[in-house]
Amino acid sequence: MTVQHGPIRERIDWVFDLARRHTAEFRSPEACLARELYLSRHPTAIVVLKCMDGRINVPVVTGTPPGIIQPLRNLGGMFDLGWPYLGEVLGSHVQKMVANGKRVLILITYHFSRGSVQRGCAGFGYDTNAAIAFTHRIKDQAEQIFGRDHATVYPLICGFETDEEALLLHGCGDEVLDLSLVGVGEGDALPRRVAELYPDMPEQVQVDLLRLLQGNLKWIAKVRGSQRALEIEHREWMICLGRGFDFLHTPNLALIIGPYSPDLADPIHKAAGIIENNMQAGRIPDDGFLLLASVPYEEIGPDRARAELKSSFLADFAADVIRSRFPQLAPKMHCRKAILSWRSRELDLLPDAD
Repeated sequence: MTVQHGPIRERIDWVFDLARRHTAEFRSPEACLARELYLSRHPTAIVVLKCMDGRINVPVVTGTPPGIIQPLRNLGGMFDLGWPYLGEVLGSHVQKMVANGKRVLILITYHFSRGSVQRGCAGFGYDTNAAIAFTHRIKDQAEQIFGRDHATVYPLICGFETDEEALLLHGCGDEVLDLSLVGVGEGDALPRRVAELYPDMPEQVQVDLLRLLQGNLKWIAKVRGSQRALEIEHREWMICLGRGFDFLHTPNLALIIGPYSPDLADPIHKAAGIIENNMQAGRIPDDGFLLLASVPYEEIGPDRARAELKSSFLADFAADVIRSRFPQLAPKMHCRKAILSWRSRELDLLPDAD
């Protein structure tokens, strides 16, 4: 029996056990040293703007140690860099990285499936061209904020093909480097291909981008060799609101919503609709779903206390949206509030859960 089909209490216990195992692995001596070694060799800071779809996990598909890539999620990967909180999070992260002597690579992603339109992005109505057009808008905004010379911050558009979990890099013109089409023996040509795609990209950023691409080639080969069954249908039974959900690697498990949009009710509404449809279609049990809010903190004291307040607010806000718009679904909601230590990745549950 897969986790999606167990009783809701067992599923919730499984999630928090997964979080505990992730924490233990993240702060193990081996993992800490692996991150330090990686950053010493690949100093470019990496930010990924991506959809709330849990399948889009760039660290996993590139073989990057947890904690290296900074993810920002929203419905369909739809962002507006003019949103006040999003601008604050992204801007402060870039400033912090630059102050530490790092350049920043921003991957602006969209996703699609070659095998089935219905495995694509529901946020854009499964219209890949619309998703690509939207990423161009975000890239233009990033260049407006951080500069178009790309000397310090380099935004680029990156597709994610979910069947083989392959990356597609969009160049400065119309060129696209589709890693699913790169042969096993063609990896040596990648440096030249990347240099042609991004002639203005600083050398170290190219080196660090190449590391991601080489990792993705290995992952694609692994996926092809596994003969895995494709997750054709939505089977999500969790709505995750906030930040700090790196431990959720299982496809079609959770809908992850970043706290960035001024109209936060919209992605919550759409996520709840997906959960309700999953129950009605029999793809998941109808005995309940999990609403989990998580807010990270860096320091104990006021920073942690503020995270507790933010987590409670997000959970209560989302619960109110679901109660008002999905009155038949609301009684099946199991709400949990949590805070996450950025340093250790330890997830602490707050009291006042159901």
